[in-house]
Amino acid sequence: MSKPTTSAPSQRMLRVGEQVRAAITQVLQRGEVRDDLIEKTVISVSEVRMSTDLKLATAYVTPLGVSDHEKVIEALNRHAKFIRGRIGGQLRQMKYMPEVRFRDDTSFDNYKKIDALLRSPEVARDLSTDAGDDEQE
Repeated sequence: MSKPTTSAPSQRMLRVGEQVRAAITQVLQRGEVRDDLIEKTVISVSEVRMSTDLKLATAYVTPLGVSDHEKVIEALNRHAKFIRGRIGGQLRQMKYMPEVRFRDDTSFDNYKKIDALLRSPEVARDLSTDAGDDEQE
């Protein structure tokens, strides 16, 4: 029998991803990374996606109050090995410590675009027309 192929993450991947997210967040909050840019920036870690073998953790982060996200992402990736070492104590139950990489989280931009579309006059007009049709029936 072959395993079913699915792109959805397993429960274990989700659980470990959340543990890694919490560990990275604590390291950043405590200011353990000695980099001026990282120390001065408030960084939100919104999600960590794990690979199927749990050896790679991709952390999606949003630097708040900074216009150039790329510089912060580059700084985090430069210190990824140090951060990996610091989160090791909180993830002792893992057989392998995952390699950590950082990516810019663009989901907030997508949410903003969808919200702007829903608030546009064309959509509001269509919604009010549909509501009028429902009342007539």
